Amino acid sequence: MLAQRLHVRLAPHFALLPMALVVLGAYIGGALWTLRTSFTASRTFPSDNFIGAAQYVRLFDNERWLLSLHNLAIYGVAFIVACMVIGFLLAVFIDQNVKGEGLLRTVFLYPYAMSFIATGLVWQWLLAPGSGIEGAMRQMGFPGFSFDWIVHQDLVIYTVVIATVWQASGLVMALMLAGLRGIDPEIYKAARLDGIPAWRVYLQIVLPMLGPSVATVFLLLATAVVKLFDAVVAMTQGGPGIASEVPAKFIMDHLFLRSNIGLASAGAVTLLLPVLALLAPYAYARSRRARLNGGHA
Repeated sequence: MLAQRLHVRLAPHFALLPMALVVLGAYIGGALWTLRTSFTASRTFPSDNFIGAAQYVRLFDNERWLLSLHNLAIYGVAFIVACMVIGFLLAVFIDQNVKGEGLLRTVFLYPYAMSFIATGLVWQWLLAPGSGIEGAMRQMGFPGFSFDWIVHQDLVIYTVVIATVWQASGLVMALMLAGLRGIDPEIYKAARLDGIPAWRVYLQIVLPMLGPSVATVFLLLATAVVKLFDAVVAMTQGGPGIASEVPAKFIMDHLFLRSNIGLASAGAVTLLLPVLALLAPYAYARSRRARLNGGHA
């Protein structure tokens, strides 16, 4: 009887196993094919002409690639910090049992569900000189107001930060709020009895307790940074010039427009390394925690 019950419970999971193996095999196979291609002289079509690490040397001799890495570093720091701060503040605000909590959660989280290819065009209009924000401020009686960051080579990457922070902060809010709801309310009561200011309670007591939530948020945001593409294409097309170029756009351009599969593959492998560097410690920490919990059990 026990064997029959186990078979009934596990049968649906085993039915999905072949599909999971196919997906995993396709992913690993694609990654290995890309790695192999990055060591060849492939151009329009894949080639078996192996040239060692020459594609990587060309990649890091390419000023456009180096600029894209520089832009990604600036974008990543600004995007992650802004999203985590704004998302945490929104979560704290909603955690105060405000009226219309359900509506506010929906409003804050809705941008994340939208395609940035569509909303990016709206942001492009909002940030364009002479219209959008600049035009509205001038009509309100500020004729000298200027907000031309999107056409300024040194500031254009920050316009992408503004737009993507608007999109992703709601997700951070939802994850942080879930963490806040898991904290014992008695902690807040004890802190109030001790006369500790609210900001110190959240900064010195609550925030350290949100370690798992913060780690999850950081991992998701960091992964989003590495694969940044649609926001840049929708808003700036990498311009003005190549001022807002990012690695993913560099790879796609060389893959489809410049017919250089080898160089694009080298860029893709290079871009995969930080993702693995982020996932490996996280996976190790989770497995170690699971072993410890199993040992205590």
